[in-house]
Parts: sequence; C-alpha cells; structure tokens
Amino acid sequence: MADIPLKRSDEIARMRDLGGILARIFDDIREFVVVGVSTKYVEMKAEEFMKKYKVQSAFKGYRGYPGSICVSVNDEIIHGIPREDKIVAAGDVVGIDMGIFKDSLYVDAARTYVIGIPENRVKHLVETTEKALFDGIQHFKANNRLGDISAAIEKTVTAQGFSVVKEFVGHGIGKNLHEEPAIPNYGTPHEGALLKEGMVFAIEPMVNAGTDAVNILADGWTAVTADGSMSAHFEHTVALTKDGPAILAKV
Repeated sequence: MADIPLKRSDEIARMRDLGGILARIFDDIREFVVVGVSTKYVEMKAEEFMKKYKVQSAFKGYRGYPGSICVSVNDEIIHGIPREDKIVAAGDVVGIDMGIFKDSLYVDAARTYVIGIPENRVKHLVETTEKALFDGIQHFKANNRLGDISAAIEKTVTAQGFSVVKEFVGHGIGKNLHEEPAIPNYGTPHEGALLKEGMVFAIEPMVNAGTDAVNILADGWTAVTADGSMSAHFEHTVALTKDGPAILAKV
C-alpha cells in the first residue's frame, strides 16, 4: 500500500470551510428533489449553487464522467448520470453524490432521500446505511486500524439483513479527489493501515436490500444492483484530529 497522505491543520481548516459550502449546496437543492422533476434538473440546480458559492464540481470530466453530480435512483447504487428522461416518482429512493473543489482542495459527500412515504423495508435500508456510516466514523481513531472502520460498517449492515457493496469503496481525499487508502465497507477488525492524526477519509457505505452483486449499465458508469433491489448510499468527508474524527462536510 502506498503511503496515506497526512493533512496539516490549516489544510483541514480549509477543507472544513469547503465542506460547509458543500453542506449548504445539499440543503439548497433538497427542495428540488421532488416528484416530477428530472435528475438533470437537480443537477442544473446544483450547478447554479456551485457557481453562487464560487466552487467547482469535482466530478465533471473526472475520468470522462459527463455530469457535475451523481443522481442514482432506486436500484442504481452509484454514478447515476443525470438525465432529462429520468423523472423522480413517489416512493423513489434518490441518492445524490456530490464533490466540489476550490484552491486545490476537495471534499465529497453523499445522501440518500426517500421521496414520499416509503415501504418499511426501504425506510429501514436508508436508515441502516446512514447508521453504518456513523458507526464506521466512530472507529476512525488514532491507533485503530483501517479494518476497524470497515468491519464496523459491515457489522451494522449485515445485522439488518442487508448487503454491503464490495466492488466500490471509500477513499482518502484532500489534494486529490481520490487518494490512498481504499476504504472497503467490509473487513476484519485490527487489520490494515494504522490510523493517524491528519488523515482525511471519504467514508461511504453503499448498501443493497438484496445481494451485493453489481452490474454496470451500457453508459459505462451507472452501477445497479444485479437483482433489481433498492440501494442506498451515504458519505461524509472526515478528518482525524487530536480530538477524534471530525466531519468536514456534514450533510
């Protein structure tokens, strides 16, 4: 494994400021994630707010990705490309993944919204995924191991009868959108890299109601559940400080 970059306190402070902007953008676009809108319209509103706050999309053009944000609906796990013909309907599960950068620093976050009144199992899926994120963050402590984060996420998810996606992982973040280490959402406690103050991670459980099997659509980006089951995704950018884990982009 390559070395995991450490951030200075001033860099973390700047990332915290940037994370505050990202949280505001999530708040600003929430009112537009409603029945009858296209996922492309949600992206357009996000772009307007990025321009307002003088930040840039971290996703647009990244490895050829065509969108400014990812909007993934129902069985779409991640990397859903915003489309004019993808219309949000009552009962949908809508995951929004958004990264921004400014002055050579990046933050990244994701949230899943349930539109209207969901089935109980769908509501439970979304709540479990968010809880798994926070359970993983609680293990992001100095002298713990990377596997402690991964194992905590997996334990929360599997205890509820859901599956963690294994093909996609969290990541380090800072001067690049993706840095070392890869952060699986499954693993063994007390294994992996030693966690140190100054590390900044994008921790992001992706959880399926059915099996963990994944397919990629013909667009080359959108990852969907192989069995057609619902999926949920939550992500925070988190720094390990002298006072413990600090969420920089709290959305």
